[in-house]
Amino acid sequence: MPKSPKYLLIGSTEASSGKSATILGLSNQLRQAGLDIAYGKPLGKSLRESEGSLIEEDVEFITRSLNLQPNQVAPTLLALNETTLQQRLSGKDTTDYQQSLASEYLQDNLGDLVLLEGPANLSEGHLFDLSLMQVADALDAGVILVFRYKSLLSIEALLFAKQLVGERLIGIVINDVPAEHLQAVNNTMRPFLEQHDIPVLGILPKSNLLRSITVGELVHQLNAQVLCRGDRLNLLVESLAIGAMNVNAAVKYFRKRQNMAVVTGGDRVEIQQAALETSTQCLILTGQLPPPSFILNRAEELEVPILSVDLDTLSTVEIIERAFGQVGVHEPIKVECVGHLMREHFDINRLLTLMDLSPATTLS
Repeated sequence: MPKSPKYLLIGSTEASSGKSATILGLSNQLRQAGLDIAYGKPLGKSLRESEGSLIEEDVEFITRSLNLQPNQVAPTLLALNETTLQQRLSGKDTTDYQQSLASEYLQDNLGDLVLLEGPANLSEGHLFDLSLMQVADALDAGVILVFRYKSLLSIEALLFAKQLVGERLIGIVINDVPAEHLQAVNNTMRPFLEQHDIPVLGILPKSNLLRSITVGELVHQLNAQVLCRGDRLNLLVESLAIGAMNVNAAVKYFRKRQNMAVVTGGDRVEIQQAALETSTQCLILTGQLPPPSFILNRAEELEVPILSVDLDTLSTVEIIERAFGQVGVHEPIKVECVGHLMREHFDINRLLTLMDLSPATTLS
């Protein structure tokens, strides 16, 4: 007779904190320990219909990345959007989602451990009884909170989260810590949190690669016109540079940066030229002025896409900065990077002990 699986819910206090990335990295370590894992995301965002069932973007990606079989993936119960909210508020949707959760997720055939991806924050999904704590209570799940580091002031939000999650909190992962803050996080933040019964399972350093965004995503976000090299939209942009200074200053500035998107005016030909000769993944031209043919020809040779936007520089930069903060891990190179970071900086043995899980294989 199969034993019932344990449940571990990966949550966060705000959106885009790194839940999917944590699940990817964690899954590989758990498998190395010989554990049979399953995955589910009860509350989804971007759902589409495929062969009569709802498919969630993150679920599809994680299923493919981890090569999960259909019986290792629990279904997404609801897409949270304006339409579903309206239906709930008007009384058209009277579904008992707690009952749906129990019937779909409390299955004995889901292996040793079910990794659950939680909502964007601690309150999302509450109207449908699918908030982080409502899911945790329904499935008797332990909780790991992934927290994107901003400053030492973040401690207050973590203490408040601990108060809400209570005894279900297995531990936290502090994500995206800049190199210059790692010492303070390790020597000041970690001991304080541990004293307050908040186990720090991992402190992940900031990675430009994980924050990177494809040129294609920038085209989508900016509603941009692609002027050349539309075949290179899969290039990853790690940083943003604004070409608003004189050309000598621009060259020095560009040489210090890697894999950048350069935003400059369509009339700043000398800046465009300088950008193309440095580590530029795409040129984004504002003002709807077409570049001269020699710039387009050089970009073609160097395989650098040029985009044209109907926006001013400030608006363009704001949209790109926002996009950097919301990127997922939907590229193989990012999955590899996440795996490396988790192996280096996450205490898998401590997690197994806290959850009373016995690995079939000893992990070093």
